Amino acid sequence: MADVVYLHVGSPKTGTTYIQDRLALNRSQLARHDVRYPIGARGDMFHAALDLVERPWGGMLAEAKGEWDALVKRTRRAHGSVVISHEILAGATSEQVERAVTSLAPAEIHVVLTSRDVARQVPAEWQERLKHQGRMTYRKFVRRVQKPRTQLGRSFWQVQGVTEVLGRWSRQLPPDHVHVVTVPQPGAPHGELWRRFCRAVDIDPAWAPLDGVRRNPSIGAAESSMLRQLNSRLRHTDLEDGDYRALVRHLIVHETLAAEPVQQRLTLPPDLYDWADEVFDSWREWIEGSGVDVVGDVEDLRPVRPAPGEVWHDPDRARPRAVADSALDALVAVIVEAARREDPDDQLTARVGKVARRLRER
Repeated sequence: MADVVYLHVGSPKTGTTYIQDRLALNRSQLARHDVRYPIGARGDMFHAALDLVERPWGGMLAEAKGEWDALVKRTRRAHGSVVISHEILAGATSEQVERAVTSLAPAEIHVVLTSRDVARQVPAEWQERLKHQGRMTYRKFVRRVQKPRTQLGRSFWQVQGVTEVLGRWSRQLPPDHVHVVTVPQPGAPHGELWRRFCRAVDIDPAWAPLDGVRRNPSIGAAESSMLRQLNSRLRHTDLEDGDYRALVRHLIVHETLAAEPVQQRLTLPPDLYDWADEVFDSWREWIEGSGVDVVGDVEDLRPVRPAPGEVWHDPDRARPRAVADSALDALVAVIVEAARREDPDDQLTARVGKVARRLRER
């Protein structure tokens, strides 16, 4: 059994994709220093985390059955230290946290939370929900986030709230086994988040020389507006979840829209920075009072207000020309992908044709 297990539990949109990619790329080098990242045949820990938190996730929960126990078995066969990482672990309930910690005993357990200021997390979380077929306007999303008792508010703070996440994950652990890694503000030296993460999990950064290439990049205000409207149209079709992931989330968003420089960065509405400061104050108070280990600077969690006179781009009122441009980019990507396919009569093409007919019939 591993001597020490570091559970990196999120939060989403805090550089977790980059961290996981770098861990995977350097698995063999890390193993030479008795650090294991036991991803298994699937190549990541998503299914294991999904099995633990038991979320439907577009019909993928069934195929994740047994994956957490399989990850635990790989961890038990390891020696030295083990890093387990996936951001959806942030949403685990108290019962699921207990299952995770108990299943990894008698190893010494540490919990690591990468955290970013709420002013950056709110727009990032809205965009992430759009990539999972969300249709809610930005303003409505922001209003509900401010009301923790709403269903959406609860789901947001369950994974993004420092106090909420660590309130569940740190309950059975001494404070020095709980590590908050703050995400640096823009302008920090390249690799600073990785170096901070390494300090939290007791890794020398030199043990993982290969840089990560995978990212989960953001898109701009106009692109977000187009995606939300596209999702509203697609709701009237029977496009399957797997096809949406392949065509919309990966092809259109990740490979096409996110590949271009962001023209109109999506940010928190200007009138909400006082509220964001209050969130920061509550996080800082909890962190300092709890005695948990902070890697980085807690001041990185303080929202950075926009410069005087800076124009705010409202994604609910994006310029029609900019929205049309992003829609045309998406259309080009889909056409090129369709032309690339060897068999024009394959099942996916047939399903896409059925979706088009449904849209024409509206």
